[in-house]
Amino acid sequence: MGWFQRLSEGLTKTRSVMRGSLDRLLGRAVDPALLDEFEAALITSDLGAAVAERVISRLKETLQGTDASQATHVHATLRQTLLEILTPASGPTFEQLIANGPKPFVVLVVGVNGVGKTTSIAKLAQRLVQSKRVPMLVAADTFRAAAIDQLQVWADRIGIEMIRHRHGADPAAVAYDGIAAAKARQADVVLIDTAGRLHTKSNLMDELRKVSRVIGQASPGAPHEVLLVLDATLGQNALSQARQFHQTVGVTGLALTKLDGTAKGGIVVAIADELKLPVRLIGVGEAVDDLQDFQPAAFVDALLGAATD
Repeated sequence: MGWFQRLSEGLTKTRSVMRGSLDRLLGRAVDPALLDEFEAALITSDLGAAVAERVISRLKETLQGTDASQATHVHATLRQTLLEILTPASGPTFEQLIANGPKPFVVLVVGVNGVGKTTSIAKLAQRLVQSKRVPMLVAADTFRAAAIDQLQVWADRIGIEMIRHRHGADPAAVAYDGIAAAKARQADVVLIDTAGRLHTKSNLMDELRKVSRVIGQASPGAPHEVLLVLDATLGQNALSQARQFHQTVGVTGLALTKLDGTAKGGIVVAIADELKLPVRLIGVGEAVDDLQDFQPAAFVDALLGAATD
């Protein structure tokens, strides 16, 4: 199955929420009640109130008082609006960042527990190996011994090196040693795992700031990418997490996971609209190749489906 087909199938739940009202909009004269229904469907799919309002405003401008039976016209209006939001947020791909960045390229990976952070790190490492680069994993999540062991299993499976300390060690010290080791062994990329922490716990977020500062001491200018992993099934709570992490450590890129298990896939649009942060990667499954570069046009096409399906 090709990537677009997997993406389209992964977004089935989100698409069904949006398309139900969209299909009712087609073939009828536009009226306020129908537009209200469609706006509610957009909000339900977690595009967010601001984006939904923008879409409805655009539809009113182009369709009010006309027969909206031309499905392609309604579809095109919605597609154009979403692309205007998502295209500026696409940014360079993960590989482009690395190719144009310093060596080793240091990636600090952050996020709350359960979002798929460690698995995403492993998938990225696998991709790097496949592209003939040398990644190194750093287990700076020292709060859970199981987290260190899980990352080690991935490192062994992929066949790459991992830097680890004992359970309970200072996460910043592990990160510092990891960068030093990467320099000594001429690794291309350093992927630093951090403890999943609630974005509402100020002491844990303060510690994340410390890790980021120490990384900068170990390698001036690092971290070169602060990648926030978000669980798309959380909808608006994912947006709240993104706000807090961005304020704390200056997030530079996003990875959205679990898009295949939610009707809230529109959260990608809401985050891009509010925070203007580049969406680097999206995931629609557990396989290594189910974490792919974010492509705005492909995402919107998978989200909306064909104009007449």
